[in-house]
Amino acid sequence: MDKQDIEKYKHIGKISKEIREYAKKIIKPGMLLVDIAQIIEDKIKESGVECAFPVNLSIDDIAAHYHPVPDEKTIASGLLKVDIGIHKDGYIADNAISIDLTEKKEHKKIIETAENALENALQLLKKNPTLHDLGLTIQKTIESNKFSPVINLSGHSIEKYKVHAGTTIPNYGNNSKQTIKSGVYAIEPFVTYGEGKIYEGNNGNIYSVIEFKSTRSPTARKILEYVEKKYKTMPFSYREIFQQFGPLSRLALKELENQHIIRSYAQLIEASHKPVAQAEHTFLKTDDGEIIVITK
Repeated sequence: MDKQDIEKYKHIGKISKEIREYAKKIIKPGMLLVDIAQIIEDKIKESGVECAFPVNLSIDDIAAHYHPVPDEKTIASGLLKVDIGIHKDGYIADNAISIDLTEKKEHKKIIETAENALENALQLLKKNPTLHDLGLTIQKTIESNKFSPVINLSGHSIEKYKVHAGTTIPNYGNNSKQTIKSGVYAIEPFVTYGEGKIYEGNNGNIYSVIEFKSTRSPTARKILEYVEKKYKTMPFSYREIFQQFGPLSRLALKELENQHIIRSYAQLIEASHKPVAQAEHTFLKTDDGEIIVITK
């Protein structure tokens, strides 16, 4: 990774932090999720960058991968996870926060636990830990507060135009002796009151392209052209496609999915249906071993 790449990641990380803090400030109980999504997307556009994936707005036991549909009436409530990914020319920053929208702030401790687990893992990076060490640190922080880590969700490496690349960073001790090589990564502890496993629920209204190839429907072809130009293989939302192409877009997306041209992302739901908190930062490790947390 050269100096120019490092500076570009620092730049996108700084913008990512600003957008995260903006989201934290503007989100209030009772707001429509669809309005929150639009406000954050407008801020991203204003900042001169693009979405690396649709803003995830996941309530309570939905751990991740939910984005509202057009005209949806779901309101922000309970324990809301806000996961924001942005990019500039393929340089991606990914970060997330949890917001307690209950009247009595009953989720304060679990949110603090997720944040502490993240911070402890980031501090450990200076000692060149194994993936097991990172996961165990996260696990111990969470369990010491009588919560459970979500063991089948994890952090991940990041590459240009690719949010989830090859390496996973576990949220529990997994006995891996692998260490962090130079590159870009996201650490994201998920913490729950429940048993700590997720299952795939209904479509979260998020898609990505598997393979760009020809299709019969004119609307489907136009959607593919739009997505290839704007997102390449990064995820996009049904909501945006509907805004661009109207009611025919739902049928076109179904056709593309049936032809294995695109895939949909299921909502990730905690198995015992207990609320989940999340915290996330992106960091890079330079060729000489320096750790730079770009979204902090």
